[in-house]
Amino acid sequence: MTADSKLPVDIRYQSPVIGGQVQCHSGYEYAQRPVTFLWGGARVEVEEIIAGWRDPNGKRFRVRTASNELFELHYNQAEDQWSVQKK
Repeated sequence: MTADSKLPVDIRYQSPVIGGQVQCHSGYEYAQRPVTFLWGGARVEVEEIIAGWRDPNGKRFRVRTASNELFELHYNQAEDQWSVQKK
């Protein structure tokens, strides 16, 4: 390996942003479906909810944005806190 060689870097994975700001539709319960979230200082609109499920800590959503990026949004009910992670 030469000094000019660079190791490949996988930039698809980014650690989650804890305490993320997520705006969601709430009807009969809180966080039925996410609508927008804050990422990198910009408000991002959820174009499609690909999957939604519950885990022991709360709710998770895999979403696609208008720019075709995938994110996972997790609502921790015990801590009343969102985390946002790019996939």
